[in-house]
Amino acid sequence: MAPTSNRPVDRAKLEGLITENENRLYRAALAILGDPQEAEDAVQDAFVKYLEKAPAELENPAAWLMRVLVNGCKSRLRLAWRRVTELPDTLPAPSPEEKEELEELWSLPPEERCAIHLFYYEGWSTEEIAAMTGVAPGTVRSRLSRARERLRKLLSDT
Repeated sequence: MAPTSNRPVDRAKLEGLITENENRLYRAALAILGDPQEAEDAVQDAFVKYLEKAPAELENPAAWLMRVLVNGCKSRLRLAWRRVTELPDTLPAPSPEEKEELEELWSLPPEERCAIHLFYYEGWSTEEIAAMTGVAPGTVRSRLSRARERLRKLLSDT
């Protein structure tokens, strides 16, 4: 698909951007959506939006891509047919204990899973996550706190 913007595409720059960010974006999308195929589609959509709509002078393309990805994942979760019911078999879980822990993580609401993933796995600050997700930093901190408490309770029951 050819870009619809009027700016020229630097193929080397685009390839470097994809190489640097595709795995990180995929892990974030998978954590939010819970489905490998949908996560791949969400990542591809984020890169297409980059080609179509990213500002020419973008200070932090990785942050821009993550924000677009998170917003795209949120849109996908609003679809009526879209519900995560159990942990996908494609995720590696070498031991039964790890599988149980991952299932507990998947039982969290999507916005809490998103906050947990971006904070702990991607290393973003609560202010950066707030900017990406379009909520206040206090909301991100609340989601992290609620998620930690739920996980603490769920894991202590096992």
